[in-house]
Amino acid sequence: MSKTPVLPSVFATLLPAGRARASHAVSVTATPKTLTSVVYGGFGLLMLLVVWWVLTVPFTAPNSLVAHFAPVPSLQSLFALLGGADNMWLHIGVSLKRVAVALILALAVGVPLGLVLGRSQTLNATLSPAFQFLRMVSPLSWMPIAVIAFGIGDRPIYFLLAFAAVWPIMLSTMAGVRAINPRWQALGKSLAASATETFWQITVPAITGHVLTGVRLAIGVLWIVLVPCEMLGVTAGLGYFILDTRDRLDYPALMATIVLIGVLGFLLDGFFRSICQLRKAA
Repeated sequence: MSKTPVLPSVFATLLPAGRARASHAVSVTATPKTLTSVVYGGFGLLMLLVVWWVLTVPFTAPNSLVAHFAPVPSLQSLFALLGGADNMWLHIGVSLKRVAVALILALAVGVPLGLVLGRSQTLNATLSPAFQFLRMVSPLSWMPIAVIAFGIGDRPIYFLLAFAAVWPIMLSTMAGVRAINPRWQALGKSLAASATETFWQITVPAITGHVLTGVRLAIGVLWIVLVPCEMLGVTAGLGYFILDTRDRLDYPALMATIVLIGVLGFLLDGFFRSICQLRKAA
């Protein structure tokens, strides 16, 4: 008789009760907390807009350089860019593609490393100092070497972004492995579960939340490193577009691009934060 369905059926019996209670608690408190956070967040963004206006409008001459960075011309330029001016959607798509490719590369390297280091104290003690040393090196300091090794184009950008993103994913995965309750492992052994069954039915569900947290942290790092990386001789991307607007002295478009980078980063972080919250509530 096949043993494959035994382990899933046992976990399906043990886990739903606690998850149902947690989901009920979340559903009761989610709406008021969400509304409050939206109100406070909107007020904070309004205050940021006021500070931006104060720094660029009241104490500057109308035709001065600083006036070009004021909210009104910058937001007007932002709406024009979103309307299709200067092929902005092309630059957005290129930047998002680079982030996606780098994130996939970081996951392909970081998750296996985290699994191995989380399971083996010997390997962790051996490799952890080297990884901590590499993690402390700014990804941007590798830019000259990346260009020499990979040439001009997307490949050095992929390398730099993946190098920046792999560390939070690796560390989060390692923390997830170490946080696995030993009783679940013992339960799997008592049911004669194979190594494959134990991995897919115990390890993967246990570390998924940690990996998602690592991905969210990695997205933040990626988005910060992306702009300077896209100044490496490429011809498309948000970082390239900032240099282009500077060279064209189109300062409202430059400021609009900075605002757009912040908005896109905010939306990306919110998207992955929602996934993490849904995972916790599931």
